[in-house]
Amino acid sequence: MAVATDKKKILWIDDEIDSLKPHVLFLEQKGFEIATAMSGDDGIAAVRKQIFDLVLLDEVMPGKDGLSTLQEIKEIRPHLPVVMVTKSEQESLMEEAIGQKIDDYLVKPVIPSQVLLVTKRILDSKKIIGTSSMRRYITETNRFSQRLYGQMAMEDWYEAARLLAMWDLELDNSNDSGLQETHAGTRNEWNTEFTKYIENNYLRWLTSKDRPDLSPDILARYLVPELKQKKKVLLVVVDCMRLDQWMLVEPLVSEFANIQRRYYTAILPSATPFARNALFAGMFPDEIHRTYPDTYTAQDEGSLNRYEDRFLSDNLARQGVRLEKNRYVKIYNNTEGEELAKRSADFFDSQLVTFVFNFLDILAHGRSNNVILKEIAGTEAAFRTLMRTWFVHSPLFTLLRTFSRKGFTIMVTSDHGSVLCRRGTMAHGRRETSTNLRYKYGDNLNSTPKESILIKKPEQWRLPSFTLATTYILAKDDFYFVYPNNYNEMVRQFQNSFQHGGISIEEMVVPFAVLEPK
Repeated sequence: MAVATDKKKILWIDDEIDSLKPHVLFLEQKGFEIATAMSGDDGIAAVRKQIFDLVLLDEVMPGKDGLSTLQEIKEIRPHLPVVMVTKSEQESLMEEAIGQKIDDYLVKPVIPSQVLLVTKRILDSKKIIGTSSMRRYITETNRFSQRLYGQMAMEDWYEAARLLAMWDLELDNSNDSGLQETHAGTRNEWNTEFTKYIENNYLRWLTSKDRPDLSPDILARYLVPELKQKKKVLLVVVDCMRLDQWMLVEPLVSEFANIQRRYYTAILPSATPFARNALFAGMFPDEIHRTYPDTYTAQDEGSLNRYEDRFLSDNLARQGVRLEKNRYVKIYNNTEGEELAKRSADFFDSQLVTFVFNFLDILAHGRSNNVILKEIAGTEAAFRTLMRTWFVHSPLFTLLRTFSRKGFTIMVTSDHGSVLCRRGTMAHGRRETSTNLRYKYGDNLNSTPKESILIKKPEQWRLPSFTLATTYILAKDDFYFVYPNNYNEMVRQFQNSFQHGGISIEEMVVPFAVLEPK
């Protein structure tokens, strides 16, 4: 019976292979298994018969030369790495070889250490990168974890969010299941501590000027100063966009814009009717309800944001900004976005243009109800990939490029993020209770204290009361609310779904990016 071996197999094709025996012996001593061929035809025959991990290929040989041999090898095994060994660095030759997808090249005379270096780079790169990633991950997360139990500020949690998102993106391209499990554990630990931090500090922020930037503060801090300087501004709010999703597409945007990335904290509930209304109005929800009594009276929760353009205009007026041309458009799907992109020139004479893109929120909710979509985007990594694919081909990307070329300062942000919900927790309330899964409001609600927050006095949380008995419940960590009489069905439908409205780093830490034209 054949004995399994972990040795990497290399085929070296060279008509002067006998003169390379010292090189072959050197590689064998380093743990590689070497086969040799003295012509292109012999090398091609060997590739047909055996599986190799790498080919070292001489460029100049009698009969079939290196480029012809390379072409046939790639036809047989398209993904087999090939290193060209050549006597010439002639540019046209290298361009032709690279066009046929060589993985590297060496110039004669080669020395054994050079061959070893390029071989290890190609064959062991994933292992080396994996080991390096693990060391960096442990160093960076341990350094931050030591701060978790000290005096944390919201700026520290912005750094935590950035670290988690950065490693999300890096591990999307890794097959290291151990490191991915470690990262999931880190996320859970940090979110548990973040929830405690919010519980201990949030109420104080609502009555203090010494607080991190919250949803009602953002436009006054960043947008108003630009408008007072008479700059043209495009404000883009992408509903339900997480920090990791923005960081994924940020390199694409950086090709045409200089980017400053900032962060702010979404108010609670971290959901569109509250956080986005607060963002545009520059007010907390209780004040919005007093100033605009009709805001929260609609039965359809999807229409609770129907006054955003009015909120924005009134907010700017209170800040002393009155604009002759202020355009606001809400986009629900790509068809509407494409029509908007075609007539983008209609907006260039406005000082402020505001676009609200609801596609990501619709995509996140649609994933819960569509079996095919849930299969395609079954994990957070897959959902990020889907989001990037949408963005690259979206009218949003087109509009960002177009307005940047026209000299607009562009501000891209969101109202809140979302969290992947993995655990159900019981909620108790009447039939009239709101239907959201990460937060609820209604009369005399109740829930499990360790897994949620019960708000009996909405005014303390700057939230509106609709009756004398109005209460709110907010889910912590990755919990979502289920009802006792429909527990199994709700778990089946909503476990591993993206939801928002509760307390987590992913929902509450929101990116705010300022794009200046290059």
